[in-house]
Amino acid sequence: MKPRALATGLACLASFMSLGAAAQQGVRPPGASGLRPSLSAPAAPGVQRPQVSAQTAVRQADFIVAVVNSEPVTNNEVRARMARVLRQIASEGAAQPPLDLLAGEVLEQLVLEKAQVQLAREGGIVVDDLAVDQAEQNVARRNEVSLAELQRRLAADGISREQFRLELRRQLTLQRLREREVDARVRVSEQEIDQFLREQSSAESDLSRTEINLGHVLVTVPENASPAQVAERQARAQNVADKARAGGDFAALAREFSDAPAGNGGQMGLRTADRYPELFIQAVAALPVNGVAGPVRSGAGFHVLKVIEKSRATLPATVVQSHARHILLRTGPQLNEAAAAARLADYRRRILAGQAEFAALAQEHSQDGSAKQGGDLGWSNPGSFVPEFEETMDALKPGEISQPLVSRFGVHLIQLLERRETRLNPREQREMVRQVVRQKKIEEAFATWAQEVRGRAYVEYRDPPQ
Repeated sequence: MKPRALATGLACLASFMSLGAAAQQGVRPPGASGLRPSLSAPAAPGVQRPQVSAQTAVRQADFIVAVVNSEPVTNNEVRARMARVLRQIASEGAAQPPLDLLAGEVLEQLVLEKAQVQLAREGGIVVDDLAVDQAEQNVARRNEVSLAELQRRLAADGISREQFRLELRRQLTLQRLREREVDARVRVSEQEIDQFLREQSSAESDLSRTEINLGHVLVTVPENASPAQVAERQARAQNVADKARAGGDFAALAREFSDAPAGNGGQMGLRTADRYPELFIQAVAALPVNGVAGPVRSGAGFHVLKVIEKSRATLPATVVQSHARHILLRTGPQLNEAAAAARLADYRRRILAGQAEFAALAQEHSQDGSAKQGGDLGWSNPGSFVPEFEETMDALKPGEISQPLVSRFGVHLIQLLERRETRLNPREQREMVRQVVRQKKIEEAFATWAQEVRGRAYVEYRDPPQ
């Protein structure tokens, strides 16, 4: 299970579902901005997009705006997705695009997703409730809230738990389809690794290759706010900036004052500078690490920014490695995910009670190549495992055993044995490069594959979204 599967929108789902007054980049963990539709993305070959009404503020009865094969896309689906995207754009201080253009892009995104979900259904991909439960708990953990608090925030945003779980199930379905159809087929040659290393050594230090992790506090300003309200909000943001410059804990300030979700202490994630709003980059361009900018004003309100990390997109010289072991039960017609999880939960209970040894159970029951070694996976670098496995492993302390975990390989029970910080040897550095190159190739392969799926689908546009 050692090639890492590229995380899909699920990794950013908390920001995508906007868990609060405004969405954030990154439950994710980094990369959430990739969920925003590209306003310049071309339509599928031969497809004419419909003209779209910009009257999105007028609520009307739901109606069908497009049919993908035999499945409808409704006006309310487009409106709901637009609302989430607009909240994310506003929270990042970016300019709002024309609504008719955004509606067209959102509609095309939904068409692509519908076609992919249909393909997954035809291919027999089924996501059990256990996987949805696990994903829901992961979203809560990434945002540093309880499951109950997560549900309360969703309800405050007008999103029921049933809607949220439906979205989780859909994202998991798309992730499994992508893993099967794209990720598993991508290979990296030694020549491609050599080419990457040559390009990296000769590349100049430009903005597009600089990675920045910003801490972010947003103090929103209501529409049609009075001068007194604006002044009060600006003073609140100035207070945050002053405390941050005085050495205050920025994560604590974000949790206390930010009107955007403050999961991960308000950090937006390490990403290239050109993936941040221009307003943010202009504000922090001359700042060193730990420098604080703001308050800066956008259409959403006042932003306070702290440079958490700034670096070239280079490979690390040292990494924190994990030594873990696991028991894997593969699922299928004879063993579904719920039954496999129940069996592993019983193994966990027996191990914790001293009635069984992890290694012995792995040798007897684990269904992968590590069984002969008692489930021992050896020392692994970051990125060695699929995201859901690695996220669970990273949350463990040495000696701890996880709850049963669902991945595309089956259901796992993981025990973290130890961690260490180590310097990468040349062979390990090449493996890290292999992962980087593979992720890039996966993105390119996915874009091509998605357009092929779109091209094979029958799409009929009806009335434009309103």
